[in-house]
Amino acid sequence: MALKPTDKKANPGLAKLPTEVRNKMGYAKKGGSTNFIQKAIKKPGALHEQMGIPKDKKIPAKALAKAAKAPGKLGQRARFAQVLKGFKKGK
Repeated sequence: MALKPTDKKANPGLAKLPTEVRNKMGYAKKGGSTNFIQKAIKKPGALHEQMGIPKDKKIPAKALAKAAKAPGKLGQRARFAQVLKGFKKGK
């Protein structure tokens, strides 16, 4: 199944996702789940905890970019947070 073209202005984060993820997200079969992102977040607040930033404070973009280059779980969580940042509603 081919993907529908993505509008980079309307949804800049969508074009960055792998094809498989985009298919699951917007092109699920009838009865399929399109809210997979909610299920992907297993430990809310874990990135804040790992970086030593209180949960009520935002993670600075520079700190997030630096953490995204780190190996292991910290890097995985930071990269995922960067992807989720592109999904903000109303932008």
